[in-house]
Amino acid sequence: MKNLKKIIGNFSRARILVVGDLILDQYIHGAVDRVSPEAPVPVVWANKRFYVPGGAANVANNIRALDAEVSLVGVLGRDAHARILLSELKKRRVDTRGIFTEAKRQTILKTRVIAGHQQVVRVDWEDCRPLSEAASRKVAGFIRRNIERFDAIIIEDYGKGVINQRLLEELVRLARSHRKIITVDPKEEHFQYYRRVTSITPNRKELENAVRNLKIKDTANKFRVYSDRLFTDRDIEDAARQVREYLDLDSVLVTLGEQGMKLFEKSGRMTYIPTVAQEVFDVSGAGDTVIATFTLGLAAGANLREAASIANFAAGIVVGKAGTAVATRKELLERTR
Repeated sequence: MKNLKKIIGNFSRARILVVGDLILDQYIHGAVDRVSPEAPVPVVWANKRFYVPGGAANVANNIRALDAEVSLVGVLGRDAHARILLSELKKRRVDTRGIFTEAKRQTILKTRVIAGHQQVVRVDWEDCRPLSEAASRKVAGFIRRNIERFDAIIIEDYGKGVINQRLLEELVRLARSHRKIITVDPKEEHFQYYRRVTSITPNRKELENAVRNLKIKDTANKFRVYSDRLFTDRDIEDAARQVREYLDLDSVLVTLGEQGMKLFEKSGRMTYIPTVAQEVFDVSGAGDTVIATFTLGLAAGANLREAASIANFAAGIVVGKAGTAVATRKELLERTR
């Protein structure tokens, strides 16, 4: 614990670049006291509305909450929701110079309607088209010009169009040539893109679906064929080791919800990290917290196991909060006593 506190103390010296899909999360709170006469659905009397950064923007928000420097790279539409998201990021002192806009693109908005403590419905407005060539060039150009400023790069892949194979190949090449840490919060359909990054942080479902995806399973007959049965713990361990070897990663950190995490290293070592969550209220954004804190730990001098332990503490904090939340450095220090 003493060494973990020292690492957390070094967070303020780290500089992290986050690249990925930007989302604006909207929360509408209210109360329900009747059913609609138009349909068998509750009527929510709204009394509060607020916005928070989501997706890759939430990863950047987590990093700022831990007192590190962070720059965000992505693409928004030229609309009111983009202006709101940029305003929320500036309030949090996130560097937004790497965010570009496209006139024909719609900023992604996820609206959650909550009555009391119960989420009634979520409404998503999404634009998942691949980036235009012009936007991709702007993103890659910004990273090329600024990569020396950063200690680590986080790829936040929500599958909304920003992350593609060509861009990832260039980012990995840049990171490796400049000896930078590069981690990925993966999209299961894109696992084959993540070759030779430092680490990926899939949850159990993402790992299961990835190894069942023929695009990677049948390559060189490398992967064991899994049926549609529920994965056992042994299956998860086998799959994580196979993915780590196939993609030539330093590690795979698998998040398992209330069962904690498992870290698989290049040496063959597996470390089980039990959950430290004292209360689970809302799991929204917990994966963002994990990759933010894990990468920040590595950038601050932690080894893989130390970084994973710190990420586990941070995740235990945010799942005890409502909505898309963050853990502060003060909270993290208190939890690691």
